[in-house]
Parts: sequence; C-alpha cells; structure tokens
Amino acid sequence: MKNYLNFENEIKELEAKIDALKDPYNREGISEVNTDEIVSFEEKINKKLEKIYLNLNPWQTTQVARHEDRPKAKYFIENLFEDFISLSGDRFYGEDNSVIAGFAKFENKSVLVIGQEKGENLEERLDRNFGMMRPEGYRKSVRLMELANKFNIPIITFIDTPGAYPGVGAEERGQAEAIAKSIESCLKLKVPNISIIIGEGGSGGAIALASASKVIMLQNAIYSVISPEGCAAILWRDPKKTLEAAYAMKLTANELFRLNIIDEIIEEPMGGAHRDREQTLENTRNSIKKNLQQFKNLNEEEIILQRKNKFLQIGRGRGFSTKSDMSNSLSLKKNNIEVLFDKIIINKKILGGIILLIITILAVYLFNN
Repeated sequence: MKNYLNFENEIKELEAKIDALKDPYNREGISEVNTDEIVSFEEKINKKLEKIYLNLNPWQTTQVARHEDRPKAKYFIENLFEDFISLSGDRFYGEDNSVIAGFAKFENKSVLVIGQEKGENLEERLDRNFGMMRPEGYRKSVRLMELANKFNIPIITFIDTPGAYPGVGAEERGQAEAIAKSIESCLKLKVPNISIIIGEGGSGGAIALASASKVIMLQNAIYSVISPEGCAAILWRDPKKTLEAAYAMKLTANELFRLNIIDEIIEEPMGGAHRDREQTLENTRNSIKKNLQQFKNLNEEEIILQRKNKFLQIGRGRGFSTKSDMSNSLSLKKNNIEVLFDKIIINKKILGGIILLIITILAVYLFNN
C-alpha cells in the first residue's frame, strides 16, 4: 500500500484510477485493459508531480524527507556494497540497534559503512528506536572509525535521524560526551570520510557522524540543528508555525549548498526517492565513486587539512579549499601590526624592555632640559 503526503491528494486519486484500469476483474465481467487511457493518466501524474516537486516549500521538503517509504540506510547498504560484515557492541555497555555498522566492499575496495537506521515498519522502528542513537551507538562508531583509520580504509556514513536519543538512561551513560568524542574522531581521521544525508539530519545526532571530508545530501533531505516543530515551539510558542520555522532555518539541500555547509546534492527522481529507489541508488553510487576518487592522490596530512579547512570556511563566503590555499593555522589571518602586538603581549620580557626604554628616553630628555 502506497503512502501519500497531504499535498499529494490529486496524485493519489489519479493513481487509484490507473489501478482500477489495470485490473479489469474488479468490474462486472471481464473487459480489456484500456492502455491509451492508462498512458493518459500517467502523463497527468507526471505533470502533477513535476508541478508539485519543483515548487516544494521547506516544510513540504521536511515531510518528504520523513516519508515512510523513503529508502533507509539498510536499503543502501544492502544494495550498494558487497560482502558486508556487520559488527556490534561498543565494548563498554552494549549494542545499539539504531545504527548499522561494518566493513564491506565498494567497487572491489574495502570501506567502513555506518548507517543510522529508522526501520521499515512499526516493529522495526521500535527496535531501531526510530533512528535515535544512544551513547553506545556513537561509541561503537568511534571504535570502528579508529579501526578503519588504522588500516587506511575509507569511511562512508548514511545519516537519517531526528536527533540523538534524549532519554534519561542515555544521558546517564554520557550522551553528550559520546557525541563530542564522535565529532572529534571524525575530524581527526587520516582517511577520507563521506557522509550522505538520506532523510533527516537532526541536530548533534547527525553531526556526530557528519563531520566529514564531504557532506552530501539527497535532494529532498533536510539537515538542521532542531526540527521545525521544535523551533516553532521555542521561538513562537506555537507548533503550528512550522512553515515559518522551516523557512527561517534554511534546512533544505539547496539552501545548505548555497551556504557551503554541504558539498553536493544528489538528484532524486521526480516525486522523491521513494518513487524510484533504483534510480536513487544509482545516483548515490555515482556520487560515492566520484568523491572517493577525489581523495585517491591525497596523503594523510592533505586529507586532514582539507577537512579542517572545509569547516573553517563555513560562514566566510568561500567554498571548498584547493590545495594551494590550504592553511595550516586554525586562527584567523591578522595584519602585521596585530601580529606584532600579539607577540609583545605574549612576550612579557619584550614588553618590559620597551617600557624601560621609553622611561629612559623620557628621563634623558627631561635631564637635558
């Protein structure tokens, strides 16, 4: 059974008519399938989809990103990679079913794959905690990332979570520390890590695994510090202001790409990734292949430097750093006077010498007069 969003009612009606035309047995007697009429309805559906999906507002995009039928991390892992070996446990507390992680082959090369999994049905979603990771999930990811780093294996992560799990147990076991440690590990990696936001990229739960060399989004995915509902409740004290919140947060792929927060947008089939999973899969495969190729000739220092500069340049009106303008300094550039002043302040001996020199000059001047 297909699931439709509230702005897809016209499409739902047209597809119901097509289903009726394709099944001649649901009417009295047996009749022939009217292929011409089916083609006509399909053309109408395509036009409706194009009209709707080329003009989605940010709140509608959020609904598409959360669509029940949207391909999840498990689907991508099963169909993009070969010889996947799932690994479990954080070696401290236990296993977290909201994250799937393990080593696999991509284009006959070893990779580490980590995916936040929401689940396909209610039973799976409860087991997967709706994709909200607990501390043990982040610690498992850190353990495996460090292992991949040791053996020079690239890392690919699939992000799809409303946020980290905010339960009491998770907080007692160090949720904030686990997220911080995961971010730190991502940024220190000497191997390329590519993060693909396939649905929701919510808050610290997403950025814990998305502090990557390349951050990529599917066309109708979202990436934000909080959900539109949460933002509306805080700023306007009205959860109905979700549209205004979604506009203000700039959470869509196009907005984030314009702000240089993400590096690439993977095009989705018209009507969303759930309407043509195979095409979405192929587009994702091509993107991973292309981005891994870009890091092929970079050494460890250049990989770290590229990642560092990528995040430092967010908000500075610049895009991806080239090798020639990579900076080894984490500080902002200063002019010569500022640099000299900083050196004087830091070196107290120089400062004391300058003060003594000024006093001596003043004393000599006064004595001579």
